[in-house]
Amino acid sequence: MSDAIERTLRIIASGGGRKADAESSNGVEDLPSDDGLLDAYSRAVVGVVDRVGPAVVSISVRKGSGRRGGRGEGAGSGVVIAPDGYILTNSHVVSGAQSLRISVTDGRTLDAEIVGTDPATDLAVIRGSANGLEAAELGHSDRLRVGQLVIAIGNPLGFQNTVSTGVVSGVGRTLRGESGRLIENVIQTDAPLNPGNSGGPLVDSRGRVVGINTAVILGAQGLSFAVPVDTAKWVVTELLRHGKVLRAFLGIGGQTRPLDRRRQRRFDIEAETAVEVVSVERDGPAHRADVHHDDLIVTLDGRPIATVDDLHRALASLASGADVRLGIIRQGERRELEVTLDEA
Repeated sequence: MSDAIERTLRIIASGGGRKADAESSNGVEDLPSDDGLLDAYSRAVVGVVDRVGPAVVSISVRKGSGRRGGRGEGAGSGVVIAPDGYILTNSHVVSGAQSLRISVTDGRTLDAEIVGTDPATDLAVIRGSANGLEAAELGHSDRLRVGQLVIAIGNPLGFQNTVSTGVVSGVGRTLRGESGRLIENVIQTDAPLNPGNSGGPLVDSRGRVVGINTAVILGAQGLSFAVPVDTAKWVVTELLRHGKVLRAFLGIGGQTRPLDRRRQRRFDIEAETAVEVVSVERDGPAHRADVHHDDLIVTLDGRPIATVDDLHRALASLASGADVRLGIIRQGERRELEVTLDEA
């Protein structure tokens, strides 16, 4: 593992970036007296933008052949998480890129390369071709409260520090990623996201990154979503160490299927549905454990499994190589199978 990656992992583990000052009651550095007429809300926002803005970059993406043989172009935002040039953004921003360029707030335009992507969480790490970049501090998304002030910062299409504000309107939401898996503990906010703001940071009033802006639901009165920074820290660590996120793999195709009341009563199952196995990958973990087509999966290590999303959640918390007990119903009988999971 290179020295740069080791340094970056240490920075991520310690929170990264500059630490927010603690002297001010609103968590940001006092502004000059000329700005004394600003109210506390404005001072908080201006202070956060001054602190975090230099760490937000614009990303220009050159993709493969576009329509009618032309070249596809894309754009988004990102946030520097280590001075060595490591930048966190959305997977969908850089997906399919043939080349990347980043623009930093001091006017420089730099080449960049993809370090790794994780479509399951819509996160990616890229690296700009420069050292000494201004880096943001990473906070803790598990401490967010509904109603808390949050600020979305982007650098879309070269427009420096596009800012919108709002409050956390929901926590613990789920959002389906590009891979079809659910992204857990998503942050919902009413801070409007401008075009090109995808991949930019969502920060709290002390300038700490609490999420990575990822999606807005059009026609839903400005509901916006961000991947929690606690998830991002784990994904970044996996991408820097392995170039990908290592997840456990069962090796089946499944669908959610209703359970009739007779089976629910007979096997003491509270859920009204189970996961029906519709395909088994040859020589995969499920195949080696003798899982059959048409088996109904109802538990994994004693954890109830009612839907395909339940199964994804259960597997997301497990490492490859783990031994688990799969509870199934086959031909009217309840069985327990021992399965050793592979790497996805």
